[in-house]
Amino acid sequence: MQQDPQQNSVTMKFLISLAVLAIVGCAQAKVYSKCELATEMVNKHGFSRSSIGDWVCLVNYESSFNTRATNDNTNGSRDYGIFEINDNYWCDSNVGAGNDCNAVCSNFIDDNIADDCACAKKIYARHGFEAWYGWKNHCKGHDNEEWVAGCF
Repeated sequence: MQQDPQQNSVTMKFLISLAVLAIVGCAQAKVYSKCELATEMVNKHGFSRSSIGDWVCLVNYESSFNTRATNDNTNGSRDYGIFEINDNYWCDSNVGAGNDCNAVCSNFIDDNIADDCACAKKIYARHGFEAWYGWKNHCKGHDNEEWVAGCF
């Protein structure tokens, strides 16, 4: 039984289109809304409700709520994920390779922010919000509760 070359061409184009959509879909980042992030941080990751406005402001200026954000710094280091966690101190390409969060940096650019949150809490415990330039330059000294108004 012979197959119609035109039908085979249409079928191949369809399969290629599906493959491209699957690849593009996998590469898409999770971009939170401010209320979605605030609620998840408090309810799932144990952040204090009283400081969540500062965290949401920080995330806005560090990553624009994008879980796959990265930033190359002038000192040669790189920041990863929604909290822009720096690879000079907090993560590395190899787990346990002298980084304080004992994490692989690429784990911070996926859609699961549980490890990002755990590391951000560790950074905060050591340095407070001053560890993040986004917070120091845009959120410090402001009423950041406005970032989460109407979220809870």
